[in-house]
Amino acid sequence: MNILIVDDELGLRHTLTLILDAEGHTTRTAADGAAALKLLAEKDADIVLCDVRMPGVDGLTFLDRYKHTAGRALVVMMSAYGDDDSAIDAIKRGAHDFIQKPFRADQVLLVLSKAVEREGLREQVRRLSDELAGLRGQGGIVGHSAALQQAIEVAHKVARHSSTVLITGASGTGKELFARLIHDASTRSGQPFVAVNCGAIPEQLLESELFGHARGAFTGAAAARKGLFEEATDGTLFLDEIGELPLALQVKLLRALQEGEVRPVGDNAPVSVDVRVVAATARDLEAEVAAGRFRADLFYRINVVRIQLPSLRERREDLPALVRHFLERFNERLGTAITVVTPPAMRLILEYDWPGNVRELENVLERAIVLAEGSEIGVEQLAQLRGTDVQAAASADGGSDLSVKRRTEALERTLITQALAQTGGNRTRAAKLLDLSHRALLYKIREYGIE
Repeated sequence: MNILIVDDELGLRHTLTLILDAEGHTTRTAADGAAALKLLAEKDADIVLCDVRMPGVDGLTFLDRYKHTAGRALVVMMSAYGDDDSAIDAIKRGAHDFIQKPFRADQVLLVLSKAVEREGLREQVRRLSDELAGLRGQGGIVGHSAALQQAIEVAHKVARHSSTVLITGASGTGKELFARLIHDASTRSGQPFVAVNCGAIPEQLLESELFGHARGAFTGAAAARKGLFEEATDGTLFLDEIGELPLALQVKLLRALQEGEVRPVGDNAPVSVDVRVVAATARDLEAEVAAGRFRADLFYRINVVRIQLPSLRERREDLPALVRHFLERFNERLGTAITVVTPPAMRLILEYDWPGNVRELENVLERAIVLAEGSEIGVEQLAQLRGTDVQAAASADGGSDLSVKRRTEALERTLITQALAQTGGNRTRAAKLLDLSHRALLYKIREYGIE
């Protein structure tokens, strides 16, 4: 720890320096509060040991001024004239602890040990808070690949406006997570977020589900019921798999979006709604329009801002972070303690194509954790991945090369090439994407002869 000793007694400064240096701490000294503030302005400390009574700027004045500068060190006050009132006063002003002179070496070390422990906890809380803030900024979306970050950046930009958004991407790429990110980053964040899968509701019920119905509108409609548009008023309505909407409902949805009102089934009076619509689909809507299965006017209405989500195989560099994320989540939920994915298992994860994207990875890891013995996941827990992409890769060269070393080198070469392409050849940024040190990346570039 970096410790500053502040005391007007030269002998005490010398004694404390000897005690703390012997324990491996780094020490600096100051004879009064003014000198201490100057030293701390140049370089902050982890802990300050400060006498209360000193000429010039005394200990309590120093404490007040230091706290006013937002100093982060833990301050321990020392005094030969201390009593309960002075100790309480020092603690109220922001001191971490108070120690009475004269003191033994073990007393000082005990107080510092407690301070070190508290500083460690404080740093851990700060780190976790930063990580949580980062996740909140990404809406809980895990990954730092260039393609993913570009999509997140667009989501944040469009969130500030009320424009309709179309999120496209394969199944399992996280379209609802992005819809929630847009909602949470918008001025509507305190209002409802309502999600509906347009392909999961029977066609005959979908109109009533979206727009509501009047009492007696059909058999079983014993009471009037609000639709999802009304439930989402002032908030966000997420229409997942909008490509599944029947053509007849596409017309009514277009009218609702254009006019800002809906007409419940069996009711002649329209209802005004103020809803931000985010739509999503795994289909190629341009192809659906060309085939006559999706209305061109509705497509243009929802395709104001499009966010294309990358598949997991397009952002393989995010796989290690996603694996850690899901391990932590499942350990907490299932009461397990899986902390390690063996290198062969991780290679299998990195080599697999993940046609089901993040959702498939989540399911595979949950199964692996349930089947795991001890604290690690090995290739035996990833049986459903074996014989798929890896076997196909082996078949492509006749199955002649089964060398793990050569296949690992081939994978590393591919990932490095992709990272350099994504960063425009910037090796520093590529090293961060690959989770490698800059020196290690340079070594591998030379080793593999990558241009």
